Amino acid sequence: MIHLLLAVIYLSFISLGLPDSLLGAAWPKMYLEFGVPVSSAGIISMIISMGTIISSLQSDRLTKKLGTGRVTAISVGITAAALFVFSISGSFWMLCLWAIPYGLGAGSVDASLNNYVALHYASRHMSWLHCMWGLGTSLGPYIMGYVLTGGQRWNMGYRYISCLQFMLTAILVCSLPLWKKVGGNAQVQEEASSEPLPLKKILSISGAKEVMLAFFCYCGIEQTAILWASSYLVFHSGFSAEKAAGLAALFFIGITVGRALSGFITMKLSDPQMIRMGQAIILAGILIMLLPVGFGSQAGLLMIGLGCAPIYPCIIHSTPDHFGADKSQAVIGVQMASAYMGSLLMPPVFGLIAQNLSTSLLPMFFLLLLILMVFMHEKLLRLT
Repeated sequence: MIHLLLAVIYLSFISLGLPDSLLGAAWPKMYLEFGVPVSSAGIISMIISMGTIISSLQSDRLTKKLGTGRVTAISVGITAAALFVFSISGSFWMLCLWAIPYGLGAGSVDASLNNYVALHYASRHMSWLHCMWGLGTSLGPYIMGYVLTGGQRWNMGYRYISCLQFMLTAILVCSLPLWKKVGGNAQVQEEASSEPLPLKKILSISGAKEVMLAFFCYCGIEQTAILWASSYLVFHSGFSAEKAAGLAALFFIGITVGRALSGFITMKLSDPQMIRMGQAIILAGILIMLLPVGFGSQAGLLMIGLGCAPIYPCIIHSTPDHFGADKSQAVIGVQMASAYMGSLLMPPVFGLIAQNLSTSLLPMFFLLLLILMVFMHEKLLRLT
């Protein structure tokens, strides 16, 4: 039962990644069709992130009331429906409207699944599960690139991903009895019966603010890369929109391969050591992007993806150790909200930089966020 449930969780992490990279891959075509500025992608990204922030902050309450299995099934179903309506949207305001359930479907399931894995599985499983997220985000641009190069419009890419999400929803509904059987031990029952922690009390915990800021910076880097990598390759490196949609997947390939390798490396290194290693690799990727060579953009994106690989899963997995198993769901929910706040604010901020200055400033933008992330993580370790 435990292994079967783990397989379902792996599929769920693939599902989490599939929609994340679609907007960035399709945007060089979408903004022309809708007649909006290139920076308007930031508006949609902000709305999606607002939805994820709201649902992340409610994850502790929802998980205690419904259980991880039901939260996961409902959330994936909402996301599938939102993606389908995205595919039939004929105006920019409709994209903005349906970005709301798009975001609401992601936050609770992300926080709930991450806490479940942090409590019940070893660090290597957290890395490999997030490798599955990387697989999902890698498949998204490839599917969109296949659609665009095949002469179809961007909306068919969204429709294909929507169908995959509906299939996974059906699998999750059928798997609900597994969650009850596997999660029926005394520890999980005790967690489910405890009262949700209010936000004010969570913020008063030593180290909570620091881990929130570290997550904010990490997801600022990740989401900005997801949203603007294709545009950076088009406007700075001179690739066509179709070619850039495929090359943007190098970032996701880096994350996917890196997390597959990280699962083995966690057997030798601790979570803080893994995070520091990832930060050093991100710095190397930024420096490569700044080199005046033709392959620097692609190689740099790949390296940044490799560096991002261990950071997210290792911060999540170390949360019960830093804050205690009884507080981990509440803290992870707030961490997710802070992470999505970074996803909400940083891509549109860079969009304004790109529109008013230059997309070539993307590596320097990454560097500033990296410096703040390193400082906050080191302070977290001192406090906890």
